[in-house]
Amino acid sequence: MEFESANPSIVKSIRQRDLLNGWLRLYARDQSTPRVDEYEPERLDDERLDLVHYSVEAAYQPPRLTIRSEGTRMAHAYGHTGKDRTLDDYLGSRLAPIVMPVYYECIARGLPVYTISDIDDIHGRLVAYERLLLPFGEDGQVTRIIASLKTISEDGHFEIKNLMRAGDKLPAPKLRAVIDRDLFHRIPSRIAAADVLEFG
Repeated sequence: MEFESANPSIVKSIRQRDLLNGWLRLYARDQSTPRVDEYEPERLDDERLDLVHYSVEAAYQPPRLTIRSEGTRMAHAYGHTGKDRTLDDYLGSRLAPIVMPVYYECIARGLPVYTISDIDDIHGRLVAYERLLLPFGEDGQVTRIIASLKTISEDGHFEIKNLMRAGDKLPAPKLRAVIDRDLFHRIPSRIAAADVLEFG
């Protein structure tokens, strides 16, 4: 599975960009994967339903990921909660081969990974599934991943229930990228301009 090289601007969702900026602030300090207990991005509470937390056991090959959160929109998309289950088991034999390599790439690189896939809901409406994976760890080893999962449809309304298991068609990958360029937090230009006016 191939991944393109990208900078943070590839992320479409403003809220996912905020989450990524929070990660970048920590990464830029030591140029290494940050610790999860230091991660406090803005508006985190507003995003909790779209976030899934995983523990990572890198001693296994391939690494073992275990779902540590429940009650998220992912649970609706997959039809049931996966708390305390391994991710590959939760995904099942149809989805695991196309989803797990994305997580393995995030673990191997220790860098954010961003993907977009297209999938049809039960009514045939096209839905874009945007996934941002943020790695956390210690001593150069990834021990946690936080995933932000967004579902967007140009039709507006769509059925999220069982979205990932609704039909015979598998999600069609449109973009797979490792965010490995320009790994620093850029202050929004409107804030920078305000600072110049105030202090210049």
